[in-house]
Amino acid sequence: MLFGDFLRNRRGNIAVAFGLSILPVMTSVGAAVDYARLSDARERMQNALDAAVLALSSEADGMTASAINTRALQLFNANFVANGVSNVAVTASYVRNGGATITARASGTVDIMVLNVIGVSSQTIAATAETNWSSTRLRIALALDNTGSMNASGKITALKTAATGLVDKLKAASSKPGDVYVSIIPFNRDVNVGSANRDANWLRWDGTTRSCSRYSCTTVSIYPYSDKTYWTGCVTDRDRDYDISNVTPSTAATRFYAEQYSSCPKALTPLTYDWTTLTSAIDAMTTGGSTNQAIGLAWAWQSLSAGAPLDAPAKPTGYDYEDVIILLSDGENTQDRWGGDGQNAWALADQRMSAVCTAAKTAGVVIYTVLVIDGNEDVLRQCASSEDKYFNAQSATDIIKTFGVIGDKLTQLRIAH
Repeated sequence: MLFGDFLRNRRGNIAVAFGLSILPVMTSVGAAVDYARLSDARERMQNALDAAVLALSSEADGMTASAINTRALQLFNANFVANGVSNVAVTASYVRNGGATITARASGTVDIMVLNVIGVSSQTIAATAETNWSSTRLRIALALDNTGSMNASGKITALKTAATGLVDKLKAASSKPGDVYVSIIPFNRDVNVGSANRDANWLRWDGTTRSCSRYSCTTVSIYPYSDKTYWTGCVTDRDRDYDISNVTPSTAATRFYAEQYSSCPKALTPLTYDWTTLTSAIDAMTTGGSTNQAIGLAWAWQSLSAGAPLDAPAKPTGYDYEDVIILLSDGENTQDRWGGDGQNAWALADQRMSAVCTAAKTAGVVIYTVLVIDGNEDVLRQCASSEDKYFNAQSATDIIKTFGVIGDKLTQLRIAH
């Protein structure tokens, strides 16, 4: 046999040749084995460090430098399986200057198994991770359809779940007070600004509206009583073209008409970061009345605007700001101050809706729109700031998924290795 002949062969050149050839082979095999162990250890270290800085991002504000390092190590160890890595060290730093950055580094020693025979006993591995927040602060207005049709197919229940989940997600993304503000604007044909505002100088109590049935329309007083105490808080559209504007009310033409509407929705909630107030307002929403998306959008824009009537909080310098409206509706526009019977599509309301969308986007507001099951898809699709900001929810449960996607878009953190 060849192998037997090889063993019986005593010629020196064969032994020398074998000795010289086996060492590189063993070294190559050993290097491959140890490299695989090092690569696996580095990957586990990187994954654990990424998870640590993400978790730390929601805690770091207000912590001392020493506490940040201690917490970073705790979070790292909670996710890292050592498995042959020793002398593990983790450091982290947090910088906030408008935006915020957490930078972390982990290192450790891996014992070398095979190449130890040629004097390589250990190797140091390291990983770095960084979490960045931009300097952008969010102002988000939720214009939510509370019309009668939202009572069908579990839509209002799903909307409450979705909106509460979105508020919770925004709360988690807000590392300090003022990073995120949210307003809640329930709407149907009207918007409720709160009956406590009955003496506000931005209201007016005169004027007329067209009350329509399927067969005819009549002109009636917007508020038919001389006594303001009967008012439940609803307002209808402003005079054109102030109805599609966020201009501060200062003259009769720019003021808002108080209206007595039997299906007045729940009162709006101006911008706040009182998360309990926001979730309570969402839970209190009820359904009823016809659809006027334009007024919901107009008051969402008002909630983002400085000055009367809703006096959005000032924007401190040193930050960028993004004003966002999320508009959800499940039906066609059927009625506004100028007409519509509340049941069939009202083309003029679509025109006002498109006009206020254009005006708000021109002013720099980012608009997301959500169509739920039925409605005028063209109006809502064109209203969105871009195609990826329009959503078509085909079922009530899709509302929850859609708000989750929108929440992710608004709160996403970027990891850079």
